[in-house]
Amino acid sequence: MINFGTNLMNCVMKNFWLFLLPVLFLFSFSEAKHPYHVGSVEINYNSKSKTFEITGRFFLDDLENALGKKYGQSFHFNDPKYKAQLNEALRKYCSEYFKLKTNNQFLKVDFVGYEEDHESVNVYLESEGVQNPRKVETAVSFLYNLFDDQINIVHIIVNDVRKSEKLTYPNRYLYQQF
Repeated sequence: MINFGTNLMNCVMKNFWLFLLPVLFLFSFSEAKHPYHVGSVEINYNSKSKTFEITGRFFLDDLENALGKKYGQSFHFNDPKYKAQLNEALRKYCSEYFKLKTNNQFLKVDFVGYEEDHESVNVYLESEGVQNPRKVETAVSFLYNLFDDQINIVHIIVNDVRKSEKLTYPNRYLYQQF
């Protein structure tokens, strides 16, 4: 009976360590960079305001690093003293890395603002007004200045019709007919 208990205890301890070691290994890299470089961009036509409302979602550290590389200075989203600096940098960055065209005409797109949480940032843009968009073209290259494996998932929504596509570096152009 004692031998059975000892064997059982050894088995439990062995399984415990087999479970715990991978968990400890994973948590030891919790501060490391994530292995995937993915963002999403939603381009939603608001039929009431006749504008496109654009939301880009990116990992916070990736966007900080992309801005830092582009403009040669440090940016920190979770620090309020950087708010004005971030607004200006994001305004310039978005105007360079996002273009929108509908019915064969480029639209002026304005930076509206951003929101952050602990790990991601939502960037908000809005286009000038446009009537009845039938053909939507966009150039999306967010974070391409940082990663050569960046993937941007782009959703275009017009009159409740949603079309989505994955853009993988270096591809930046997307065309959808509605």
